[in-house]
Amino acid sequence: MPRGLETQVVILCGGMGTRLREETEFRPKPLVEIGGRPILWHIMKIYSHYGFRNFVLCLGYKGHMIKDYFLSYRLMNSDFTLRLREPDKPRFHGYDGCGEDWQITFVDTGSDAQTGARVKRIEPYITGEHFLLTYGDGVGDVRIDELWDFHQQHGRIGSVTGVRPVSRYGELLLMGDLVNKFDEKPPLHDGTVSGGFFVFRRKFLEYLQDDDGCVLEREPLSRLSREKQLTCYVHSGFWHAMDTYRDFTVLNELWKKQAPWRIWTN
Repeated sequence: MPRGLETQVVILCGGMGTRLREETEFRPKPLVEIGGRPILWHIMKIYSHYGFRNFVLCLGYKGHMIKDYFLSYRLMNSDFTLRLREPDKPRFHGYDGCGEDWQITFVDTGSDAQTGARVKRIEPYITGEHFLLTYGDGVGDVRIDELWDFHQQHGRIGSVTGVRPVSRYGELLLMGDLVNKFDEKPPLHDGTVSGGFFVFRRKFLEYLQDDDGCVLEREPLSRLSREKQLTCYVHSGFWHAMDTYRDFTVLNELWKKQAPWRIWTN
């Protein structure tokens, strides 16, 4: 399977996160911390554990703070010596990249854009035939390698990871491995909902509109399911989104104990 910098991981980082206003009033939702690190960092660690190190971030609300976080990443995570009276750059001590060999493309996709519009606007930066996509507020012990292989084996345009959480998200009505219907937030039938962690062929970008009102989870994914082009990789392990302050508290408590999504070793 393509890894390293060959295949890109697109992460939606532009929403306002109004249901988590206690935190998002001051910073974008992807920078809300779990155990002292932004949830975005946790998501990127999950992907990089499986070798996917090329990220495209769809920025919006307070996107400059996400840029600043990574521009300062080396300084904030290293010991260094600085000569204030000389124009030299900091001299880092024992810096090994803190274990992160990531390439990150930052794209301003608009302050008011919906999810589909954000993905459409990063189209010029997608270089391969396939790309991965997820939200900047959900973590899980998803086997990204198995998801990738599942997508390739089925040969459809898109694959979505189905999970079974307590709360309600976009419901997936399944027929075998195919998504027969995609509803945004209806009453649940079998409890399988969209957990994000998508894989798409580049062709999916043709289903999207460069219009602020284009919502990924509505017509684009509904159309894919109607055309029998959306498969579901069912994940039976841990998955949790950070939608509310209660979610924020739960995830931080889990991190203190033994976070199920912490599949990396460094």
